[in-house]
Amino acid sequence: MADLDAWVPLAEIARPHGVRGEVRLKLFNKASDVLLERDEVLLRLADGEEHEVSVERARRADDAVLMKLYSVDDRERAEELRGALVCVRRRDFPQPEDGEFYTVDVVGAEVRLNGERLGVVTEIMSYPTLEALLVRFDDGKGDWEIPLTETYVGKVDTAARLVELLTLDDLEQLPAKKPKKPKRPRRGAGGQGSGGAAEGGEPGELDHQPAGSPEDGAADDDVSGDGAADDDASADDGAASDEAESARPDGA
Repeated sequence: MADLDAWVPLAEIARPHGVRGEVRLKLFNKASDVLLERDEVLLRLADGEEHEVSVERARRADDAVLMKLYSVDDRERAEELRGALVCVRRRDFPQPEDGEFYTVDVVGAEVRLNGERLGVVTEIMSYPTLEALLVRFDDGKGDWEIPLTETYVGKVDTAARLVELLTLDDLEQLPAKKPKKPKRPRRGAGGQGSGGAAEGGEPGELDHQPAGSPEDGAADDDVSGDGAADDDASADDGAASDEAESARPDGA
């Protein structure tokens, strides 16, 4: 079963809106209204810090959501939250329809073909035309991307944490990633040398940083203090994120 207490990211704070502390959220599923109904959310900041924050109000602005968080009362404070992930608990998701599932419930599921275990789902990959399961095979030779289509996926059982495949025909295993070598300190450089690759997010977890980034170069036109939706109310499409919150047809 899925961890119903897990915090799942549904949006990213794109930028401030107005001068009274509202923030504009870029939704990972533009059709979702879950964030409009929450009294409390968790903010996951870029440095890894997490804070549970009360929601004073939230409203639609085309494909985006404008949200006012408790104690965020001016534009400067809202600017400090740019890029933070907005999360809700898994238990707060609406019940999916019969034959549907949330992709968050598939990550970590065992993958089988003809009854034989192949590996586990580590991530959901989103592309313009389809979504795919990123499966880490037990042989350690690399990962496979399995399209979430009826051709390849026969059954998804989120309760049993099991995905049954129909075939791997016409698919190729991705090459295994080689570990990065630590960098050598430069001669004559002051201080201590670098100790290896830079730390980053953990892409195998569902609360990984979603694909795409906030519109960091866009001019902020919404500096009026009225709090109304600005002219560019539609959030930029950006790169598609793992749609952790959207329901997916079983085997579709």
